[in-house]
Amino acid sequence: MVSPEEQYADHFLENDELLNRVKETIVAKGMPEISIAPGFGRLLTLLVRSTKAKQVLEIGALGGYSGICLARGLGPEGKLISLELKQEFADVASENLKEAGFESQVEYRVGLALDSLEQLKQEGRTFDFFFIDADKENYPAYLEFAIELANPGAIIAGDNTFLRGRTLHPDKNGPSVQAIRRFNEMMATDERLIGTILPAYDGLAVAMVK
Repeated sequence: MVSPEEQYADHFLENDELLNRVKETIVAKGMPEISIAPGFGRLLTLLVRSTKAKQVLEIGALGGYSGICLARGLGPEGKLISLELKQEFADVASENLKEAGFESQVEYRVGLALDSLEQLKQEGRTFDFFFIDADKENYPAYLEFAIELANPGAIIAGDNTFLRGRTLHPDKNGPSVQAIRRFNEMMATDERLIGTILPAYDGLAVAMVK
């Protein structure tokens, strides 16, 4: 449920025709309508640009909504690697990033994200910015990989930290809820990070790697 405050903020972001077309494509393809909230999408662009990130890693592409937000923050030499489990989702995201003019700056890797992360580690890749928005049970593992692959001062952001309120209720203790609680705790208290949780939309945790 979007709050009045969120509705007010989103009002200023509603005329983004490109992102609106991405959402329409997601619906038309029968994909889950779970893209990042508009306000947080704009925040991703702001964070990538303000930190001058050149190497960005996205875990969970879906239809490319967040990928466009991330790519918009990149300079001309910046690169985005996006990990996606399903080839059909990666294909949709790739087409949307192409339409947005970022085809030459994005690379998709399809398959289990943990396998792709291990491959990136073996390749010696490092990153300045991470966005995590994939299967919730692996959030803590994704965070550990992000810390390992991070350049000093890298930013890590993770979406859906409230799980539509389930994270907040003690009677909810499924695997995804427990994993997100652990992820939130790590983002806010791990000594390797300086982090916080933004209590809007479905929650966004943001941290800097020391």
